[in-house]
Amino acid sequence: MRARGVLAALTAAVLLGGVAGCGSDGGPGGGEDPRSFAELKHWGFTEWDRWAQRHGFHNPAVAGVWSAETMDQAPPQQPAPAPEPPAPSSPVAPAPEPPAPSSPAAPSPESPAPSSSTGPSPSTGGPTAAVAAQPVPRPYTSYPASGKVFMTAPNGGTGQCSATVVADPAHPGHSNLVWTAAHCVHEGKGGDWYKNLVFVPAYNSSGAASDHHRAALADVAPLGQWWADQVITSPLWTTEGTRGGDAANQYDFAVLKVRGPEGETRSLEEVIGTAVPVWFDAPREQLAIQAWGYPAVAPFDGQELERCDSGRPGSRSFDAARPAMLVIGCTMTAGASGGGWFADGPDGRQRLVSNTSIGTSAHTALNGPYLEGVARQALDYISRK
Repeated sequence: MRARGVLAALTAAVLLGGVAGCGSDGGPGGGEDPRSFAELKHWGFTEWDRWAQRHGFHNPAVAGVWSAETMDQAPPQQPAPAPEPPAPSSPVAPAPEPPAPSSPAAPSPESPAPSSSTGPSPSTGGPTAAVAAQPVPRPYTSYPASGKVFMTAPNGGTGQCSATVVADPAHPGHSNLVWTAAHCVHEGKGGDWYKNLVFVPAYNSSGAASDHHRAALADVAPLGQWWADQVITSPLWTTEGTRGGDAANQYDFAVLKVRGPEGETRSLEEVIGTAVPVWFDAPREQLAIQAWGYPAVAPFDGQELERCDSGRPGSRSFDAARPAMLVIGCTMTAGASGGGWFADGPDGRQRLVSNTSIGTSAHTALNGPYLEGVARQALDYISRK
């Protein structure tokens, strides 16, 4: 699916708000891009910081750039779709439907346009039967961790994605961190950071802007607009990300550090009342996934928060040396990119385990990165900055 305006490139890159660097404590890299996935896995804080400083992100707040109307008119960011997975030879029984979440959900994924990739077909496993997206009951302020990210492209045009407020390990109870997809913050290989990045929790909570009705800014942004000061993502996205739905999408995630409207002294978590912990290295076989987002391509219009209770995920890998992506059945379309995937942790609390990265051209399945050591390093880095 192609966005009408500018951000129609499926670019999945990372927004680094003055972040990361290469070569830990004088090790390899020295601020350069990692030479391989194997090298990136061994980066420490110093390497991330050098890389981030070299690829600095600058996003000064611009008063009035995002009105209710400009947010409504922003086209969805669109990654390219992955090839339609083959039907599994031995169906896997779906996991029991998870209970309705008690904590806020995240933004929605986007379904990409037909892939132009000519590489080998990805490996798949598990069920991929379509699961119909269901509307989340209003008001969305009951699920304030979910929301939308809006952005403008370096050469003009606007776009939108979904996102989730996540817990800050270094500042418990005071998080200003938002999780989304890398292609929602950076153009990818040969490209640059998007600008005017802003997060809107519980977007259109009351439904005032549904069906594209004119609405006041206070109606569509009931908890304010939160500007991104810093962004971090995997350097593999910024060096490899393309329109194709490929190995770069196995690291299609980003974390934003945001600040509140003028005069707001509280953290984002304090204002909305929640933040979702991230579950790294989650056991795939034990997950029952719910995906949340704001799909914006027909039959959806980007004004409604949707969810898919998709159960146990399958897997998809474009590069076997990297952690295989999670794949779920879900009919959400573009606009859901960056939206959170949730599962109940061992303590019964809802946790974020992935985000929407790419979909299928038939809008039957979504794919999200598996969050392991590299994702943990990225969150730890921006948390400590």
